[in-house]
Amino acid sequence: MPITVGHDSAGTRRTLSAGGSTLAYYSIPAAQEAGLGDFSRLPAALKVVLENMLRFEDGKTVTIDDIKAFAAWAKNGGKGDRELAYRPARVLMQDFTGVPAVVDLAAMRDGIKALGGDAQKINPLNPVDLVIDHSVMIDEFGNPRAFQMNVDREYERNFERYQFLKWGQGAFNNFRVVPPGTGICHQVNLEYLAQTVWSDVDQNGEEVAYPDTLVGTDSHTTMVNGAAVLGWGVGGIEAEAAMLGQPISMLIPEVVGFELTGRMMEGTTGTDLVLKVVEMLREKGVVGKFVEFFGEGLDHLPLADRATIANMAPEYGATCGFFPIDDETLRYLTQTGRDKDRVALVEAYAKANGMWRDADYAPVYTDTLKLDMNTIVPAISGPKRPQDYIALDRAAQAFGQYVKGIRDKKDVNVVAEGRWEGEGGAPEPVDIPGDEGHHNRGFVKTKDGHYQLHDGSIVIASITSCTNTSNPYVMIGAGLVARKAREKGLNRKPWVKTSLAPGSQVVSHYLEAAGLQEDLDAIGFNLVGYGCTTCIGNSGPLAEEISQCIADNDLIGTSVLSGNRNFEGRISPDVRANYLASPPLVVAYALAGDMNVDISKDPLGTDKDGNPVYLKDIWPTQKEIADLVERTVTREAFQEKYADVFKGDEKWQSVETTDAETYDWPATSTYVQNPPYFQDMDPEPGTIDNVQGARILALLGDMITTDHISPAGSFKSETPAGKYLTERQVSPREFNSYGSRRGNHEVMMRGTFANIRIRNEMLDNVEGGYTKGPDGSQMSIYDAAMAYQEQGTPLVVFGGEQYGAGSSRDWAAKGTALLGVKAVIAESFERIHRSNLVGMGVIPFEFTGGDTRKTLGLTGEETVDITGLEDVKPGQDTPCTITYADGTTKEITLKCRIDTAIEREYVEHGGVLHYVLRDLAKRPVAAE
Repeated sequence: MPITVGHDSAGTRRTLSAGGSTLAYYSIPAAQEAGLGDFSRLPAALKVVLENMLRFEDGKTVTIDDIKAFAAWAKNGGKGDRELAYRPARVLMQDFTGVPAVVDLAAMRDGIKALGGDAQKINPLNPVDLVIDHSVMIDEFGNPRAFQMNVDREYERNFERYQFLKWGQGAFNNFRVVPPGTGICHQVNLEYLAQTVWSDVDQNGEEVAYPDTLVGTDSHTTMVNGAAVLGWGVGGIEAEAAMLGQPISMLIPEVVGFELTGRMMEGTTGTDLVLKVVEMLREKGVVGKFVEFFGEGLDHLPLADRATIANMAPEYGATCGFFPIDDETLRYLTQTGRDKDRVALVEAYAKANGMWRDADYAPVYTDTLKLDMNTIVPAISGPKRPQDYIALDRAAQAFGQYVKGIRDKKDVNVVAEGRWEGEGGAPEPVDIPGDEGHHNRGFVKTKDGHYQLHDGSIVIASITSCTNTSNPYVMIGAGLVARKAREKGLNRKPWVKTSLAPGSQVVSHYLEAAGLQEDLDAIGFNLVGYGCTTCIGNSGPLAEEISQCIADNDLIGTSVLSGNRNFEGRISPDVRANYLASPPLVVAYALAGDMNVDISKDPLGTDKDGNPVYLKDIWPTQKEIADLVERTVTREAFQEKYADVFKGDEKWQSVETTDAETYDWPATSTYVQNPPYFQDMDPEPGTIDNVQGARILALLGDMITTDHISPAGSFKSETPAGKYLTERQVSPREFNSYGSRRGNHEVMMRGTFANIRIRNEMLDNVEGGYTKGPDGSQMSIYDAAMAYQEQGTPLVVFGGEQYGAGSSRDWAAKGTALLGVKAVIAESFERIHRSNLVGMGVIPFEFTGGDTRKTLGLTGEETVDITGLEDVKPGQDTPCTITYADGTTKEITLKCRIDTAIEREYVEHGGVLHYVLRDLAKRPVAAE
């Protein structure tokens, strides 16, 4: 399908020659020559957005004034507030967010037929790639069979979902599926799908070059910004609208410049750098902003490290973290197998359109900050937020303080010895560094012998996530640590569940070529699958006796992973403290087995002769790593592994499905159900209703993440979701995960706000998804919401700062809407979740005038009225009346976080997909 461009009122269309071809492009220098303003010092990230305006300028959705606004932005020192209609070139999905998106598209086909429209109007207009990477779980580990057994189990659990996705691949145009076992979507995107500069035929039959841009249904879509591809995460709802031709509504962003100088020191990694960057930018405050990296330090920063930094943009709160095109971009594109004509086009285009970074690159930024990479030291982050940066030599001390805080706050007997019922008597208690009486202990007997667990025992050590497995420097580094440890006779501690889950098959290729996979296998880091695994909570069950010991003795179990998220309750229900670290440090911590060990100076173990072995004894030099990377990470490896990326293995090829235009929803399926969004929908929208007589469903604190709100991870039979499945004869062993059941709204709405660590302040010291029902008794949030729905009572949720931080989980908004919540009132919102709420017709409001849930003395017994919504304008102050249990009232003012005019229309329609569906239903059927 050809791309559609605007009518170029400003006359900015030009031609350039590259790779033996001549192509058209939309020239920013030409726009400046036409008198539209001075764009010469715009950051490269913003020039990508400006080019989008030039290419789609039509005098309606994009105007000349939109283009001029960029010059005004630069003149005003990086400030502007103009609303833009931005059209990304493509959409990226993974299966957890992709299944519900395809479910919605299938439901929209049913819905448009009910409105008298043509089902074929529901087709992606922009290319969509869906990579199946979120479904594999680590059931088996530490042995050569682990990979195949986990893949087999993945297909057993997810066959219904895979049938559905394969139907979608055949039913929808412009929609491709990368099968299971290939890699993680962001790494596949970085290594293969992304092109940095695209070219395509427009409606006039001419070849046009333009920047590669995308939105993705996963917050870490930002990873590809390391290759100068502008992309960020959006909710599945917003992505569906984008793929159906709806522009992304956005305000012209502020751009914070992050200057990097110097170069990384011996013994440090790109992971150490990104953890420091996350800490600095969280402290700076960049929510809703672009961050662009610049400075002479980029001359010494490989693209793999840039991608690691770009990946964690959601963790530092930015919309994206962008690296401009330079020589390193071209080197990476060449190394990873891109066509040489494409690489030539990238260089020619970037230089012609002012997007090339050289020594003179000095744009205007809204604000700046600076980091000398020479100051970076080894570090980890945790125990529950990515921005909780800890230098490695302080990690053990910081963990001790964390444990002491928990134990003191709980006011419990903190040295509760576990019972030992094995033969031969109990092992001697170990001396825990910095114990100070604040460590619970318990004894375990397994086939590996008997040992003691205590607060800080590392029970999961996982090399996982595209954040780091996309980086051959840290992966080769991890392999070399394993090799040197193996040579000295070290091994993982027997209570540590170890795993290696690369983001692409290329990683296995170079680890095997370097002979390092054998060393990793020897200490338990066998391949367990190609997917996200531990990073998204698919860590699989711990050994039953270890899990039981943690529960019986109230232990603070610990995980160390090379991922990007370590929120409470995310990694494993048995693990309370989670730390992010580089892959080499993950290996080292598996050898130590204990967060109380200061691995920067304490021994990791003893060698074959009983001599202590320290981290410095097994840490590779940068030259050792670089030499192996140069020898084993080859262009040919990327070309070979991606040659048949959409074909899949025999298992995928054997999945059978129908070729029907609409989906035949299986009534008995517990994975895929027709959602209620479009059923009995009126042809015309209504108005925005006031919120009247609403009750409070949840009263929540600061930093409530989408992991707290959206159903994620595993769940038990006594939960509402577990009861639903049990009633349908699904055994707990077959529950799978919430993520795998995102295509079934009945499961998902029962799991909304059901995180095991969430705390509803309406209840005293209660963890989990509970609230007070209409009768005042404690019950699950789902049951209470259904009881209120039966009474016809609307609901609201209150929160603190950074409400909705974390992943772009559309079910955090979908579940909220299906529970009957009409408004969410918080001190501040993270970008993606705010947008998702609007996309589901739920209105976000922010407190004003210093009001908070605490200053208002809210207990959950109040009723809430929000008026003036019939004519509400974007960002408008709105009156709110809170009526307390004793009948007294308080009038406050809320800021409506419907941010743009088009968002107001979305809410009027009941959501963005309702808006699109009604619009498509009215359009005439296109001629064949």
